[in-house]
Amino acid sequence: MNDDNSSDPPEAPAGGLDERERAVLAMERRGWSGPGAKERAVREELGMSPTRYYQLLNALLDDEAALAHDPVTVNRLRARRDAARARR
Repeated sequence: MNDDNSSDPPEAPAGGLDERERAVLAMERRGWSGPGAKERAVREELGMSPTRYYQLLNALLDDEAALAHDPVTVNRLRARRDAARARR
């Protein structure tokens, strides 16, 4: 990893998820007290905008490494996404 450029994504272990991807999935496992709490936590704990967070999360739902890492969360979110798409 190049320490000169902090915008580089963390390196992932071979065939696995990097630290940021694991943190995104962990954030999805948590319960949220009310509107805005999750978005605030995304900004404060992960240091990214909610828009970028949801982009990464959506990509993770199609990633087999994410499914292997956290099948319960990934399958729950895939089902929710599929239901939302079917309603459109």
